[in-house]
Amino acid sequence: MLQVAIERLHKLFPNACLEVLTNSADNLARFCPAAIPLDNVGRKLWLANGVLLGKVSHITPRWFEELLVWLKKTVRSRCPKLFRAMLIWRLKYVCRSADADSVKAFTEALWGADLLLISGAGGFYDGCQAWNLDMLDLLEAAVQRSMPVVMLGQGFGPVSDPIVLAQAAKVLPRLNFITLRGNRGGHALLRSLRVAESKIQTTGDEAIELAYESRSKERGSALGINLRFGGSASTDNDDVESIRPVLHEFARRHNVPLIGLPIAMHALSRDDLTIGQLLAGFDGQSDGGSTLDSPLKVIRQAALCRVVVTGAYHAAVFALAQGIPVVGLAKSAYFANKFLGLEDEFGEGCQTILLNEPGLPGRLDRAIEQAWQNADRLRAPLQAAALRQIELSQQSYEGLKDLAGYSKANLLVTRIPEKLPT
Repeated sequence: MLQVAIERLHKLFPNACLEVLTNSADNLARFCPAAIPLDNVGRKLWLANGVLLGKVSHITPRWFEELLVWLKKTVRSRCPKLFRAMLIWRLKYVCRSADADSVKAFTEALWGADLLLISGAGGFYDGCQAWNLDMLDLLEAAVQRSMPVVMLGQGFGPVSDPIVLAQAAKVLPRLNFITLRGNRGGHALLRSLRVAESKIQTTGDEAIELAYESRSKERGSALGINLRFGGSASTDNDDVESIRPVLHEFARRHNVPLIGLPIAMHALSRDDLTIGQLLAGFDGQSDGGSTLDSPLKVIRQAALCRVVVTGAYHAAVFALAQGIPVVGLAKSAYFANKFLGLEDEFGEGCQTILLNEPGLPGRLDRAIEQAWQNADRLRAPLQAAALRQIELSQQSYEGLKDLAGYSKANLLVTRIPEKLPT
């Protein structure tokens, strides 16, 4: 999604400075060469509640800590240059840290930006309180400077955390506009937070464009597989054991290969390892797709499939955008909302199987068989649905011209690099 966002912005604002918060300048340069890396450490230190107090914050009474946090936020908001001087002094001379330069770079980017754009993410849900509050703090800091702020291609919900909801209701209505990638319930959640209807639009996922442009003219013949394990998906080894024999039996019945479509391959989630578990006893040679180290490689792998069965949202996006039917696997409400949202946008070609309901093996086998038999018929309607969403999403980016100007602009673009499960 970030790749597509940067490419679009570069075309709209060819002379703009596109600064992107990142934890990996090397990866940003590889995938988004038009972007300028901005070390995420500076943002974290600028917005962190205990950054001036240090270890003292852990031994003070709760009421006193809350008072100091309020005071810190007030000084940061009303006297930002004074706050920055205090923070940089502490980092340099008390902490002996080299991070003072990161704080300086972040604040200069924030204060000099003509627009803050939050690129597509699905972090606003109950499993990511720290990420939610980080994002809202950044949005609030930008709004306080009276700059245009937009969120594009977002996923929202389900959220019931009263702390997150209170802060979201305070900040989100002040944004210029928000576009949704289509998860079920997101629109209603934003309305409940008093975001004006005129500021909300469902445009689909930006990554649809990347996959649609790479679609193959020939239909694939394999069954693509993925299962997001643990964490926000709430899946476990019992789910792997229930799904594996269904996939194996189907593949043997149709004499087709099973190929992995990993999306997450980082410390908190390893799709390739879970795919390896699903393939155990069927294909002992597969690496689970661990060599697929770019979105484009996964998209090309998806093009080899006639149907994709996945518990990872973007594996579904990469397939559907190319006209390939999907059977989505969901156990948590968070993932159910994601796949049901894709059903809303893509129609019959996307089916959601809830893993925690009775009769899973039979339900899953019937869904895969149905998608398999209808793959040729569904190809054109799915691609048409993808094209419709691409056009809506592109139009939302065109609207940025009125906010940031037509020529020279400084755009601060971010996804908030890390998600921290609570």
